[in-house]
Amino acid sequence: MTEPRLEVRPAAGATTAVALFCHGGTVASIEPPRERALSLVRMRTVEQFVSAAAADRGLTTCLLRYRVAGWNGMAADAHADVGWALDRIRAEHGDVPIVLVGHSMGGRAVLRAGGEPQVRAVCALAPWTPPGEPVAHLRGATVVILHGRGDRWVPAALSAEFAGRARDAGAHVARFTVAGGHSMIRRAHLWHTFVRDVVLAGAGLTPMRPDVAMALADQGVTVDL
Repeated sequence: MTEPRLEVRPAAGATTAVALFCHGGTVASIEPPRERALSLVRMRTVEQFVSAAAADRGLTTCLLRYRVAGWNGMAADAHADVGWALDRIRAEHGDVPIVLVGHSMGGRAVLRAGGEPQVRAVCALAPWTPPGEPVAHLRGATVVILHGRGDRWVPAALSAEFAGRARDAGAHVARFTVAGGHSMIRRAHLWHTFVRDVVLAGAGLTPMRPDVAMALADQGVTVDL
């Protein structure tokens, strides 16, 4: 089994914050993710968009390349790889704010890591959150979720249930839904700008956009975009 690795787009100058992007995968597989997998291509596109908007503000972006394509039950391989990536980021950049962004399986992985040191916010896109997914570690964490209402791969009801339990556990949660499915292709620009805005605010580079700030303050309400 190979090591995970990071595709890094460095800040234009000194790094003042880091955003880690984690793509989707599958329930079970010990094969490496395919180079042209749609989940990887889409997340790279989002990461590049955010980097283009914020590299000159001190943001370094990293795209995590997993060892294997699957979650693989108790092994939770994607979550283990996120832990590896966070260790690398801390070793390289020290005590800077970190924002986690994940789609589908990657959303599950970053939510699992949401209580890690230096993580200032988690942005979960159509996250795969099966019933019983842990939430206690998210107490005090900032969690922003965006999910397509027509998602057939990971039904939006799963993230709604997760968001409710995370709020009850003490997390600060804002959940949004949008027309479209799982691939983030329909209304792609909305997905991109949403992630950009959450990352910049989580990194401390801009104020939180008003709709997200309002949703975080008004716990329990899902907002349709």
